[in-house]
Amino acid sequence: MTKTPRLTLIAGPTASGKSRLALDMAAQTGAVIINADSQQLYADLRVLSARPSVEDEALAEHRLYGVTDAAESWSVGRWTRAVMPQLTELAAQDRPALLVGGTGLYFNALTRGLADIPAVPDAVRDAVQADYDREGEAAFRRHLAVVDPKSAAAITPGDRQRLIRALAVAQVTGRSLSDWKADTRPLLEPGSYDALVIEPPRDRLYAACDTRVRLMIEHGAVDEVRALLARNLDPALPAMKAVGVPELSAHLTGATTLDQAMAAIRLSTRHYAKRQLTWFRNQTADWARV
Repeated sequence: MTKTPRLTLIAGPTASGKSRLALDMAAQTGAVIINADSQQLYADLRVLSARPSVEDEALAEHRLYGVTDAAESWSVGRWTRAVMPQLTELAAQDRPALLVGGTGLYFNALTRGLADIPAVPDAVRDAVQADYDREGEAAFRRHLAVVDPKSAAAITPGDRQRLIRALAVAQVTGRSLSDWKADTRPLLEPGSYDALVIEPPRDRLYAACDTRVRLMIEHGAVDEVRALLARNLDPALPAMKAVGVPELSAHLTGATTLDQAMAAIRLSTRHYAKRQLTWFRNQTADWARV
């Protein structure tokens, strides 16, 4: 008899109800809920990242929520190094786990693998970027096809960033990006987990996004951003680019009214949710849908 996996991956766009579903499942199974959302890692973003409330955290054990400071920058690799020992520990104890979040790259790293590609020096990236800007996409893509035909064929038209990265990696390592990716192995064994995506109708999702923005403002999002600004952190940090932070920063510095900031956050949240929906439809087509 096949043993039912004790790990369930729950993915989906922002405001889709992932955390509520996880709580319901944890109540039935006693599962530990583990964060797979890049914004919910930050202690400074409880409100803006819609982290589970203190009351919800009391209902089930939660891990990797609010575990780092806004001054830190977590990569996909750093998250996998944090989450894999948690999953190994729970598996050894035969305890069920729910991995919940909206960061698709985190799930990809677990189920498809994470290529250990060497970093590209800034000088090389800048030079390749200059070549792209000078040559244009068509000529640049032909150039890339000489050293990495698979990437040149796979990267969608207009994806300047990925084209530049592919050629820069080939120049720095002497090996194509597609070869690096081919060497990856999933961190989770196939069959060791169940996986599902919450995919609400778009109109319902957008309405939930709008409601979430209103509740964030009511529950202290402005004060949360005010505290971040007081620290004079680098605007390029991931926490400082989280949805809601730039918009409320503009309001707090007098560039916009609060109503204008809220309208901008609603738009940014909807765009973010749409990108997540598209990503999960393309990347997790074989996962169950809710």
